[in-house]
Amino acid sequence: MKVLAINGSPRARGNSDILCDEFLRGAEDAGHQIEKISLRDKRVSPCQACYACFKTGFCVQKDDMDEILDKVQNADVLVLASPTYFLTMSGQMKIMIDRFLPKWQELGAKEAYVIVTGHDGKHGLKRTAEDLSAILENLGLPVRTIIWAEHVWQKGEVLGTKAMDEAYCAGKNIGK
Repeated sequence: MKVLAINGSPRARGNSDILCDEFLRGAEDAGHQIEKISLRDKRVSPCQACYACFKTGFCVQKDDMDEILDKVQNADVLVLASPTYFLTMSGQMKIMIDRFLPKWQELGAKEAYVIVTGHDGKHGLKRTAEDLSAILENLGLPVRTIIWAEHVWQKGEVLGTKAMDEAYCAGKNIGK
């Protein structure tokens, strides 16, 4: 299976990034093809709500979103990872999701996973996890697992936590 992880953190080697890598390590160990997109490395502009994509199937904006949408459509498994900022997903993640509009009806029939990180406990991360899960399920992508990385804020604090094991095991058990 083709596994695509999209990391919505602006930080390289931050906790969301580390968990994406651990999920993908498990998936690769299980024999799957893996790829990660880090939104911090992409140019994705906000949706302009012009709805030209309803007629053409493509966004009028010329940025990295066409490439991202193509990879999402061709993946069998989609992982969305985001830090929690002020009780919700990162701005980078939300902007990318809004740009699913041209292909939103063509994204289904995949497994989906959610990774949320943040300095709060589960209560503080809950909204991010629920929002990402609801969006994915509305797109026809059932969420199999949510990986919670609680009480992690500084880079690398996720190392050695149960979230690391959960991310690896989730990747290793794709399709089972």
